[in-house]
Amino acid sequence: MSARVLAVCGLLLFCFAPSLVVAEPPVSGKKPLTEMPSVITVPPAAQPSDHFDPEAATEAYLAEIPAEARARSDAYFEGGYWLILWDFLYGALVALLLLNLRWSARMRDFAERITRFKPAQTTLYWVQYLVLTSILFFPLTVYENYFREHKYGLATQSFGPWLNDQFKELLIGLVLGAIIVTLLFGIARRLTRTWHIWGAIAATLFMVFVVLISPVYLLPLFNKVSRIDDPKITEPILRMARANGVPARDIYQVDASRQSTRMSANVSGFGHTMRITINDNMLRRASPEEIQAVMGHEIGHYVLNHIYNAMLFGLIVIVVFFALLRRALDWSLQRWGERWQIRGIGDTAVLPLVLLLASIFVFVMTPVLNTYSRVQEYEADMYGLNASRQPDGEAQSDIHLGEYRKMSPGRLEEWIFYDHPSGRSRIYAAMRWKAENLKLVSAAPPQTKGQ
Repeated sequence: MSARVLAVCGLLLFCFAPSLVVAEPPVSGKKPLTEMPSVITVPPAAQPSDHFDPEAATEAYLAEIPAEARARSDAYFEGGYWLILWDFLYGALVALLLLNLRWSARMRDFAERITRFKPAQTTLYWVQYLVLTSILFFPLTVYENYFREHKYGLATQSFGPWLNDQFKELLIGLVLGAIIVTLLFGIARRLTRTWHIWGAIAATLFMVFVVLISPVYLLPLFNKVSRIDDPKITEPILRMARANGVPARDIYQVDASRQSTRMSANVSGFGHTMRITINDNMLRRASPEEIQAVMGHEIGHYVLNHIYNAMLFGLIVIVVFFALLRRALDWSLQRWGERWQIRGIGDTAVLPLVLLLASIFVFVMTPVLNTYSRVQEYEADMYGLNASRQPDGEAQSDIHLGEYRKMSPGRLEEWIFYDHPSGRSRIYAAMRWKAENLKLVSAAPPQTKGQ
Protein backbone atom coordinates (compact mmCIF):
# COMPACT_ATOMS: atom_id res chain seq x y z
CA MET A 1 0.00 0.00 0.00
CA SER A 2 1.27 3.48 -0.89
CA ALA A 3 2.44 6.09 1.60
CA ARG A 4 -0.59 8.23 0.68
CA VAL A 5 -3.09 5.56 1.76
CA LEU A 6 -1.21 4.78 4.96
CA ALA A 7 -1.09 8.49 5.71
CA VAL A 8 -4.82 8.93 5.26
CA CYS A 9 -5.52 5.92 7.43
CA GLY A 10 -3.14 6.95 10.19
CA LEU A 11 -3.85 10.70 9.93
CA LEU A 12 -0.13 11.38 10.18
CA LEU A 13 1.62 10.87 6.84
CA PHE A 14 0.61 12.41 3.54
CA CYS A 15 1.69 12.09 -0.06
CA PHE A 16 0.81 15.28 -1.93
CA ALA A 17 2.14 15.34 -5.48
CA PRO A 18 3.94 18.21 -7.25
CA SER A 19 2.95 20.26 -10.31
CA LEU A 20 2.30 18.49 -13.59
CA VAL A 21 5.12 18.28 -16.11
CA VAL A 22 4.72 15.94 -19.08
CA ALA A 23 7.69 13.73 -19.88
CA GLU A 24 8.26 11.13 -22.57
CA PRO A 25 8.18 7.52 -21.32
CA PRO A 26 11.18 5.42 -22.33
CA VAL A 27 11.00 3.30 -25.45
CA SER A 28 9.43 -0.08 -24.72
CA GLY A 29 12.00 -2.74 -23.95
CA LYS A 30 14.81 -0.26 -23.46
CA LYS A 31 16.86 -0.63 -20.28
CA PRO A 32 16.66 2.37 -17.96
CA LEU A 33 19.69 4.64 -18.23
CA THR A 34 20.33 4.15 -14.53
CA GLU A 35 20.50 0.36 -14.76
CA MET A 36 23.77 -1.27 -13.76
CA PRO A 37 25.06 -4.70 -14.83
CA SER A 38 23.43 -7.56 -12.89
CA VAL A 39 26.79 -8.58 -11.48
CA ILE A 40 29.60 -6.16 -10.64
CA THR A 41 33.04 -7.68 -10.27
CA VAL A 42 35.13 -6.64 -7.30
CA PRO A 43 37.41 -3.79 -8.44
CA PRO A 44 41.15 -4.24 -7.81
CA ALA A 45 41.23 -1.70 -4.97
CA ALA A 46 38.50 -3.65 -3.15
CA GLN A 47 40.26 -7.03 -3.39
CA PRO A 48 41.50 -8.46 -0.06
CA SER A 49 45.16 -7.64 0.54
CA ASP A 50 47.62 -6.79 3.28
CA HIS A 51 47.25 -3.10 2.43
CA PHE A 52 43.45 -3.07 2.08
CA ASP A 53 42.09 0.48 2.43
CA PRO A 54 38.31 0.85 3.05
CA GLU A 55 38.26 4.41 1.68
CA ALA A 56 40.04 3.40 -1.53
CA ALA A 57 37.77 0.38 -1.90
CA THR A 58 34.72 2.59 -1.49
CA GLU A 59 35.93 5.00 -4.14
CA ALA A 60 36.67 2.08 -6.46
CA TYR A 61 33.11 0.80 -6.15
CA LEU A 62 31.64 4.27 -6.70
CA ALA A 63 33.81 4.61 -9.81
CA GLU A 64 31.98 1.58 -11.25
CA ILE A 65 28.86 3.70 -11.69
CA PRO A 66 28.68 5.30 -15.17
CA ALA A 67 28.78 9.10 -15.01
CA GLU A 68 25.46 9.39 -16.89
CA ALA A 69 23.74 7.00 -14.50
CA ARG A 70 25.06 8.83 -11.45
CA ALA A 71 23.98 12.23 -12.77
CA ARG A 72 20.54 10.84 -13.55
CA SER A 73 19.99 9.29 -10.11
CA ASP A 74 21.29 12.43 -8.39
CA ALA A 75 18.83 14.56 -10.38
CA TYR A 76 15.97 12.21 -9.54
CA PHE A 77 16.71 12.16 -5.82
CA GLU A 78 17.44 15.88 -5.53
CA GLY A 79 14.18 16.60 -7.35
CA GLY A 80 12.49 14.71 -4.55
CA TYR A 81 13.62 17.37 -2.09
CA TRP A 82 11.53 19.95 -3.93
CA LEU A 83 8.62 17.55 -4.16
CA ILE A 84 8.52 17.36 -0.38
CA LEU A 85 8.11 21.13 -0.25
CA TRP A 86 5.64 21.45 -3.12
CA ASP A 87 3.57 18.51 -1.87
CA PHE A 88 3.34 20.17 1.54
CA LEU A 89 2.42 23.59 0.13
CA TYR A 90 -0.15 22.22 -2.31
CA GLY A 91 -1.73 20.10 0.42
CA ALA A 92 -1.93 23.15 2.69
CA LEU A 93 -3.56 25.17 -0.12
CA VAL A 94 -6.21 22.51 -0.71
CA ALA A 95 -7.00 22.28 3.01
CA LEU A 96 -7.34 26.07 3.30
CA LEU A 97 -9.61 26.19 0.24
CA LEU A 98 -11.90 23.53 1.72
CA LEU A 99 -12.11 25.53 4.94
CA ASN A 100 -12.32 29.12 3.66
CA LEU A 101 -14.73 28.38 0.79
CA ARG A 102 -16.79 26.33 3.28
CA TRP A 103 -16.74 23.26 1.04
CA SER A 104 -16.00 21.17 4.09
CA ALA A 105 -19.04 22.58 5.93
CA ARG A 106 -21.23 21.91 2.87
CA MET A 107 -20.07 18.29 2.70
CA ARG A 108 -20.97 17.92 6.38
CA ASP A 109 -24.39 19.48 5.79
CA PHE A 110 -25.04 17.12 2.88
CA ALA A 111 -24.17 14.10 5.02
CA GLU A 112 -26.50 15.34 7.78
CA ARG A 113 -29.37 15.67 5.29
CA ILE A 114 -28.90 12.06 4.21
CA THR A 115 -28.90 10.49 7.72
CA ARG A 116 -29.15 11.39 11.38
CA PHE A 117 -26.88 8.52 12.46
CA LYS A 118 -23.58 10.17 13.44
CA PRO A 119 -21.20 7.36 12.37
CA ALA A 120 -22.96 7.21 8.99
CA GLN A 121 -22.62 10.99 8.67
CA THR A 122 -18.88 10.72 9.30
CA THR A 123 -18.53 7.95 6.72
CA LEU A 124 -20.48 9.94 4.10
CA TYR A 125 -18.35 12.98 4.79
CA TRP A 126 -15.18 10.91 4.42
CA VAL A 127 -16.32 9.51 1.06
CA GLN A 128 -16.98 13.05 -0.23
CA TYR A 129 -13.70 14.34 1.16
CA LEU A 130 -11.52 11.57 -0.26
CA VAL A 131 -13.14 11.62 -3.70
CA LEU A 132 -12.90 15.41 -3.94
CA THR A 133 -9.28 15.63 -2.81
CA SER A 134 -8.31 12.69 -5.05
CA ILE A 135 -9.70 14.64 -8.02
CA LEU A 136 -7.88 17.81 -6.97
CA PHE A 137 -4.60 15.92 -6.57
CA PHE A 138 -4.99 13.70 -9.61
CA PRO A 139 -3.00 15.80 -12.15
CA LEU A 140 -0.19 16.10 -9.63
CA THR A 141 -0.27 12.42 -8.77
CA VAL A 142 -0.07 11.54 -12.48
CA TYR A 143 3.09 13.60 -12.81
CA GLU A 144 4.82 12.43 -9.65
CA ASN A 145 3.94 8.74 -9.76
CA TYR A 146 3.65 8.12 -13.49
CA PHE A 147 5.33 10.61 -15.84
CA ARG A 148 8.28 11.36 -13.58
CA GLU A 149 8.94 7.66 -12.86
CA HIS A 150 8.90 6.93 -16.60
CA LYS A 151 11.11 9.91 -17.33
CA TYR A 152 13.84 8.45 -15.11
CA GLY A 153 13.39 4.89 -16.38
CA LEU A 154 12.03 3.57 -13.09
CA ALA A 155 8.49 2.62 -14.14
CA THR A 156 7.25 -0.21 -16.36
CA GLN A 157 3.44 0.16 -16.28
CA SER A 158 1.42 1.67 -19.08
CA PHE A 159 -1.19 4.23 -18.08
CA GLY A 160 -4.16 1.84 -17.92
CA PRO A 161 -2.71 -0.62 -15.37
CA TRP A 162 -1.26 2.30 -13.39
CA LEU A 163 -4.67 3.94 -13.24
CA ASN A 164 -6.19 0.65 -12.09
CA ASP A 165 -3.74 0.51 -9.18
CA GLN A 166 -4.65 4.09 -8.26
CA PHE A 167 -8.32 3.10 -8.19
CA LYS A 168 -7.49 0.20 -5.86
CA GLU A 169 -5.66 2.62 -3.56
CA LEU A 170 -8.72 4.87 -3.56
CA LEU A 171 -10.98 1.97 -2.55
CA ILE A 172 -8.60 0.93 0.23
CA GLY A 173 -8.47 4.52 1.42
CA LEU A 174 -12.26 4.72 1.44
CA VAL A 175 -12.61 1.60 3.58
CA LEU A 176 -9.70 1.97 6.00
CA GLY A 177 -10.05 5.73 6.17
CA ALA A 178 -13.75 5.45 7.00
CA ILE A 179 -12.92 3.11 9.88
CA ILE A 180 -10.31 5.32 11.56
CA VAL A 181 -12.05 8.64 10.84
CA THR A 182 -15.40 7.38 12.18
CA LEU A 183 -13.68 5.96 15.26
CA LEU A 184 -11.74 9.15 16.01
CA PHE A 185 -14.72 11.46 15.58
CA GLY A 186 -16.81 9.16 17.76
CA ILE A 187 -14.17 9.49 20.48
CA ALA A 188 -14.02 13.29 20.05
CA ARG A 189 -17.80 13.59 20.47
CA ARG A 190 -18.10 11.35 23.52
CA LEU A 191 -14.88 12.19 25.39
CA THR A 192 -14.63 15.93 24.94
CA ARG A 193 -11.94 16.45 27.60
CA THR A 194 -9.73 13.41 27.02
CA TRP A 195 -10.31 12.77 23.31
CA HIS A 196 -6.63 13.40 22.50
CA ILE A 197 -5.54 10.59 24.85
CA TRP A 198 -8.03 8.01 23.62
CA GLY A 199 -7.56 9.21 20.05
CA ALA A 200 -3.83 8.53 20.28
CA ILE A 201 -4.53 5.03 21.61
CA ALA A 202 -7.05 4.33 18.83
CA ALA A 203 -4.68 5.65 16.12
CA THR A 204 -1.86 3.46 17.45
CA LEU A 205 -4.02 0.35 17.50
CA PHE A 206 -5.14 1.13 13.98
CA MET A 207 -1.51 1.51 12.89
CA VAL A 208 -0.76 -1.92 14.36
CA PHE A 209 -3.79 -3.36 12.54
CA VAL A 210 -2.66 -1.98 9.17
CA VAL A 211 0.89 -3.31 9.69
CA LEU A 212 -0.58 -6.71 10.59
CA ILE A 213 -2.82 -7.09 7.53
CA SER A 214 -0.65 -5.39 4.90
CA PRO A 215 1.52 -8.32 3.71
CA VAL A 216 -1.34 -10.84 3.64
CA TYR A 217 -4.37 -8.83 2.55
CA LEU A 218 -3.24 -5.54 0.99
CA LEU A 219 -0.04 -6.28 -0.95
CA PRO A 220 -1.68 -9.14 -2.95
CA LEU A 221 -4.23 -6.63 -4.27
CA PHE A 222 -1.42 -5.00 -6.26
CA ASN A 223 1.13 -7.77 -6.81
CA LYS A 224 1.37 -11.52 -6.96
CA VAL A 225 3.15 -12.90 -3.89
CA SER A 226 4.55 -16.42 -4.07
CA ARG A 227 7.07 -18.66 -2.34
CA ILE A 228 10.52 -18.94 -3.89
CA ASP A 229 11.11 -22.58 -4.80
CA ASP A 230 14.64 -22.37 -6.24
CA PRO A 231 16.90 -24.11 -3.68
CA LYS A 232 19.96 -22.24 -5.03
CA ILE A 233 18.36 -19.07 -3.70
CA THR A 234 16.45 -20.31 -0.66
CA GLU A 235 18.90 -22.77 0.94
CA PRO A 236 21.71 -20.26 1.69
CA ILE A 237 19.15 -17.78 3.00
CA LEU A 238 17.33 -20.31 5.17
CA ARG A 239 20.63 -21.63 6.56
CA MET A 240 21.56 -18.06 7.46
CA ALA A 241 18.12 -17.50 8.99
CA ARG A 242 18.29 -20.62 11.16
CA ALA A 243 21.82 -19.78 12.25
CA ASN A 244 20.49 -16.47 13.56
CA GLY A 245 17.47 -17.89 15.35
CA VAL A 246 14.88 -16.95 12.71
CA PRO A 247 12.20 -19.66 12.39
CA ALA A 248 11.82 -19.04 8.65
CA ARG A 249 10.51 -21.80 6.44
CA ASP A 250 9.78 -19.77 3.33
CA ILE A 251 11.12 -16.77 1.45
CA TYR A 252 8.60 -14.89 -0.65
CA GLN A 253 8.89 -13.03 -3.94
CA VAL A 254 6.68 -10.29 -5.35
CA ASP A 255 6.30 -9.42 -9.03
CA ALA A 256 7.30 -5.77 -8.62
CA SER A 257 8.56 -5.70 -12.21
CA ARG A 258 4.99 -5.17 -13.40
CA GLN A 259 5.25 -1.66 -11.95
CA SER A 260 8.91 -0.73 -11.52
CA THR A 261 12.54 -1.49 -12.30
CA ARG A 262 13.58 -0.94 -8.67
CA MET A 263 15.31 -3.72 -6.77
CA SER A 264 14.24 -4.16 -3.16
CA ALA A 265 13.42 -6.52 -0.32
CA ASN A 266 11.63 -6.00 2.98
CA VAL A 267 10.33 -7.42 6.22
CA SER A 268 6.62 -6.73 6.67
CA GLY A 269 3.85 -7.64 9.09
CA PHE A 270 4.43 -9.09 12.54
CA GLY A 271 3.58 -12.22 14.46
CA HIS A 272 2.08 -14.84 12.14
CA THR A 273 1.87 -12.37 9.23
CA MET A 274 5.57 -11.41 9.29
CA ARG A 275 7.25 -12.14 5.96
CA ILE A 276 10.66 -11.67 4.38
CA THR A 277 10.03 -10.71 0.76
CA ILE A 278 12.34 -10.07 -2.18
CA ASN A 279 11.14 -8.61 -5.46
CA ASP A 280 11.59 -10.25 -8.83
CA ASN A 281 13.79 -7.43 -10.14
CA MET A 282 16.41 -8.39 -7.58
CA LEU A 283 16.03 -12.10 -8.28
CA ARG A 284 16.60 -11.42 -11.97
CA ARG A 285 19.44 -8.90 -11.77
CA ALA A 286 21.36 -9.52 -8.55
CA SER A 287 24.27 -11.86 -7.91
CA PRO A 288 23.88 -14.65 -5.31
CA GLU A 289 26.25 -12.75 -3.02
CA GLU A 290 24.12 -9.63 -3.31
CA ILE A 291 20.92 -11.52 -2.55
CA GLN A 292 22.53 -13.08 0.53
CA ALA A 293 23.73 -9.68 1.74
CA VAL A 294 20.27 -8.17 1.29
CA MET A 295 18.59 -11.09 3.03
CA GLY A 296 21.08 -10.80 5.88
CA HIS A 297 19.96 -7.20 6.22
CA GLU A 298 16.29 -8.24 6.30
CA ILE A 299 17.03 -10.98 8.85
CA GLY A 300 18.67 -8.25 10.91
CA HIS A 301 15.41 -6.30 10.93
CA TYR A 302 13.66 -9.43 12.21
CA VAL A 303 16.18 -10.40 14.89
CA LEU A 304 16.56 -6.82 16.13
CA ASN A 305 12.75 -6.49 16.45
CA HIS A 306 12.73 -3.39 14.30
CA ILE A 307 9.06 -3.69 13.39
CA TYR A 308 8.04 -3.77 17.05
CA ASN A 309 10.47 -0.97 17.89
CA ALA A 310 9.08 1.10 15.02
CA MET A 311 5.55 0.61 16.33
CA LEU A 312 6.66 1.78 19.77
CA PHE A 313 8.31 4.81 18.19
CA GLY A 314 5.12 5.38 16.21
CA LEU A 315 3.16 5.36 19.47
CA ILE A 316 5.41 8.10 20.88
CA VAL A 317 5.06 10.20 17.72
CA ILE A 318 1.27 9.78 17.69
CA VAL A 319 0.95 10.72 21.38
CA VAL A 320 3.03 13.86 20.84
CA PHE A 321 0.99 14.75 17.75
CA PHE A 322 -2.37 14.36 19.49
CA ALA A 323 -1.20 16.44 22.45
CA LEU A 324 -0.14 19.25 20.08
CA LEU A 325 -3.27 18.75 17.99
CA ARG A 326 -5.56 19.49 20.92
CA ARG A 327 -3.89 22.83 21.60
CA ALA A 328 -3.70 23.77 17.93
CA LEU A 329 -7.36 22.94 17.29
CA ASP A 330 -8.56 24.90 20.33
CA TRP A 331 -6.60 27.96 19.20
CA SER A 332 -7.57 27.69 15.51
CA LEU A 333 -11.29 27.13 16.12
CA GLN A 334 -11.44 29.99 18.58
CA ARG A 335 -10.07 32.32 15.88
CA TRP A 336 -11.62 30.97 12.68
CA GLY A 337 -14.18 28.32 13.66
CA GLU A 338 -17.19 30.57 13.11
CA ARG A 339 -15.87 31.79 9.76
CA TRP A 340 -15.36 28.18 8.61
CA GLN A 341 -18.77 27.16 10.04
CA ILE A 342 -17.15 24.49 12.21
CA ARG A 343 -19.11 23.74 15.38
CA GLY A 344 -16.33 22.12 17.38
CA ILE A 345 -13.77 19.33 17.54
CA GLY A 346 -16.44 16.66 17.05
CA ASP A 347 -17.63 18.27 13.80
CA THR A 348 -16.51 16.33 10.71
CA ALA A 349 -16.03 19.63 8.87
CA VAL A 350 -12.86 20.11 10.94
CA LEU A 351 -11.08 17.24 9.12
CA PRO A 352 -9.19 19.42 6.58
CA LEU A 353 -7.81 21.44 9.50
CA VAL A 354 -6.75 18.26 11.32
CA LEU A 355 -4.97 16.97 8.22
CA LEU A 356 -3.35 20.36 7.62
CA LEU A 357 -1.97 20.38 11.17
CA ALA A 358 -0.81 16.79 10.74
CA SER A 359 1.01 17.67 7.51
CA ILE A 360 2.76 20.57 9.27
CA PHE A 361 3.79 18.23 12.08
CA VAL A 362 5.17 15.61 9.69
CA PHE A 363 6.94 18.25 7.58
CA VAL A 364 8.70 19.68 10.64
CA MET A 365 9.47 16.20 11.97
CA THR A 366 10.95 14.94 8.69
CA PRO A 367 14.60 14.96 9.90
CA VAL A 368 13.62 13.19 13.14
CA LEU A 369 11.55 10.52 11.39
CA ASN A 370 14.25 9.97 8.76
CA THR A 371 16.99 9.75 11.40
CA TYR A 372 15.09 7.07 13.32
CA SER A 373 14.63 5.03 10.15
CA ARG A 374 18.24 5.59 9.06
CA VAL A 375 19.58 4.31 12.39
CA GLN A 376 17.48 1.15 12.08
CA GLU A 377 18.73 0.58 8.55
CA TYR A 378 22.36 1.00 9.63
CA GLU A 379 21.83 -1.53 12.43
CA ALA A 380 20.34 -3.98 9.92
CA ASP A 381 23.30 -3.38 7.58
CA MET A 382 25.76 -4.27 10.33
CA TYR A 383 23.77 -7.33 11.34
CA GLY A 384 23.51 -8.41 7.71
CA LEU A 385 27.27 -8.15 7.18
CA ASN A 386 27.94 -10.34 10.20
CA ALA A 387 25.25 -12.83 9.18
CA SER A 388 26.00 -13.11 5.46
CA ARG A 389 29.73 -12.24 5.43
CA GLN A 390 29.18 -10.72 1.99
CA PRO A 391 30.62 -7.17 2.06
CA ASP A 392 31.03 -7.12 -1.71
CA GLY A 393 27.45 -8.29 -2.14
CA GLU A 394 26.41 -5.41 0.12
CA ALA A 395 28.39 -2.97 -2.03
CA GLN A 396 26.74 -4.35 -5.16
CA SER A 397 23.27 -3.91 -3.68
CA ASP A 398 24.08 -0.33 -2.64
CA ILE A 399 25.09 0.49 -6.22
CA HIS A 400 21.86 -0.99 -7.54
CA LEU A 401 19.88 1.04 -5.02
CA GLY A 402 21.82 4.04 -6.25
CA GLU A 403 19.79 3.87 -9.45
CA TYR A 404 17.19 6.00 -7.66
CA ARG A 405 19.15 7.42 -4.70
CA LYS A 406 21.92 9.98 -4.59
CA MET A 407 25.08 8.12 -3.61
CA SER A 408 27.18 10.89 -2.05
CA PRO A 409 25.15 13.59 -0.26
CA GLY A 410 26.49 16.18 2.17
CA ARG A 411 26.12 15.48 5.90
CA LEU A 412 23.26 17.93 6.43
CA GLU A 413 21.57 16.68 3.27
CA GLU A 414 21.75 13.09 4.48
CA TRP A 415 20.47 14.01 7.95
CA ILE A 416 17.40 15.80 6.62
CA PHE A 417 16.34 13.79 3.59
CA TYR A 418 17.66 10.22 3.91
CA ASP A 419 15.62 7.47 5.61
CA HIS A 420 18.49 5.04 4.77
CA PRO A 421 22.23 5.65 5.02
CA SER A 422 23.56 7.03 1.74
CA GLY A 423 25.10 4.64 -0.77
CA ARG A 424 28.58 5.94 0.00
CA SER A 425 28.07 5.47 3.75
CA ARG A 426 26.80 1.92 3.29
CA ILE A 427 29.59 0.88 0.93
CA TYR A 428 32.20 2.36 3.28
CA ALA A 429 30.68 0.49 6.23
CA ALA A 430 30.86 -2.75 4.21
CA MET A 431 34.46 -2.12 3.19
CA ARG A 432 35.39 -1.24 6.78
CA TRP A 433 33.84 -4.54 7.91
CA LYS A 434 35.82 -6.29 5.18
CA ALA A 435 39.07 -4.67 6.33
CA GLU A 436 38.47 -5.89 9.87
CA ASN A 437 37.49 -9.41 8.78
CA LEU A 438 39.83 -10.18 5.87
CA LYS A 439 40.32 -13.74 7.07
CA LEU A 440 36.60 -14.40 6.64
CA VAL A 441 36.48 -13.05 3.10
CA SER A 442 37.60 -15.09 0.12
CA ALA A 443 40.09 -13.46 -2.23
CA ALA A 444 38.07 -14.74 -5.21
CA PRO A 445 35.62 -12.29 -6.81
CA PRO A 446 31.88 -13.06 -6.63
CA GLN A 447 30.69 -15.63 -9.14
CA THR A 448 28.17 -14.66 -11.77
CA LYS A 449 24.86 -16.45 -12.13
CA GLY A 450 25.21 -19.78 -13.84
CA GLN A 451 28.90 -20.22 -13.00
